[in-house]
Amino acid sequence: MSESDAPLCRFETIVLATDGSEFSVAAENVALDLAQRCGARLVVARIIPTDTQHDALSPPRSHEASVAGQADLDALEKRAREAGIDASMILRHGVDRHQEIVAIAEEYKAGLIVIGRRDRGDLSRLMVGDATRKVIGLAPCNVMVVPRGAEAPHRGLLVGTDGSELGDQAVRAAIELAGYCDLPLTIATVAVPGQSDERRQEGVAAVQRLQGEAREQGRKADATTEEGRPELALVEIARRDQRDLIVLGSHGRTGLKRLLMGSVSERVIGGAECPVLVVKNASGKP
Repeated sequence: MSESDAPLCRFETIVLATDGSEFSVAAENVALDLAQRCGARLVVARIIPTDTQHDALSPPRSHEASVAGQADLDALEKRAREAGIDASMILRHGVDRHQEIVAIAEEYKAGLIVIGRRDRGDLSRLMVGDATRKVIGLAPCNVMVVPRGAEAPHRGLLVGTDGSELGDQAVRAAIELAGYCDLPLTIATVAVPGQSDERRQEGVAAVQRLQGEAREQGRKADATTEEGRPELALVEIARRDQRDLIVLGSHGRTGLKRLLMGSVSERVIGGAECPVLVVKNASGKP
C-alpha cells in the first residue's frame, strides 16, 4: 500500500495521555468510547513530572505522585476491561511530558493520541497549552484535543479545507472516520474578507471535488461556504450545525514550528466546545 492509499483514520491503537486532573476527564471518556467503537487497543499514559533536583531532595513527594497516578490508572483499566477494551497502562516519570507521550505513541505505533485541553485565562483562552502544542507538532500520528466537558462525537463531523494539499488530506481523513463511525459529514471552506476571487474559487472547487470523492466512497457530505475569520467561522459552523468533532490538517513533524500563537489551527482548538482532530501529514513532509 502506498502512502497516499494508507488509511488516515484507522485507529488500531489509541494513546490516551492523562494527568488525572479535571481537564483529563473528558479526554478519558472520549478515548474509551473511540477504542470501544473502533475495536482499538488503548494505551493509557500517565506521566509524572520530574524535577531532578527537587525529587532528589523530596522522594516522598515523588512517591505519593506515583501512588496516586497508579490508582488512577487502575480505575481506568477497570473501566476499559468492563467495556471489553484491550488496554495497557503506562506510568512514567519524565522532565518533559510531551516527549514521553510522543515516545509512547512511537513505541506502540499509535494511530491517534487523545489529550485533554486545559482551560486558560481570558487573555489566552484561545491558545493551546505548551505541552499540547508540542505533542501536536511532534506526534507521529493524529492528535485529538478534548476540551473539558466535551463528549465523544456522536452527531457529526465538520472538516475545513482551503483547497491546499493538507486541506485535502484532512477531508479524506474525515471521510474515512465518518464511514467508520457512521456519522454525517460537513465539508467547509471559509473565504477571508478581501481574498481574491481566484482563491475563493479554489476553496469552492476543492469542496465540490471532495464531495465527489465522498460520494465515490458511498458517503454523503454536506458542503458550506462561509466568509470571515476561519477560526471563528469553523467553531460557529460546528455549533450551528451540531457537529461535535472538528477535523483540521497539520504539517507533519515540522508542525511544531507552524502551530504558533495566533494560528488558525491553534485558535480553533482553543475555542471549540467539542473535540478537535488534528490530522498529521501521512508523508511526514511539510
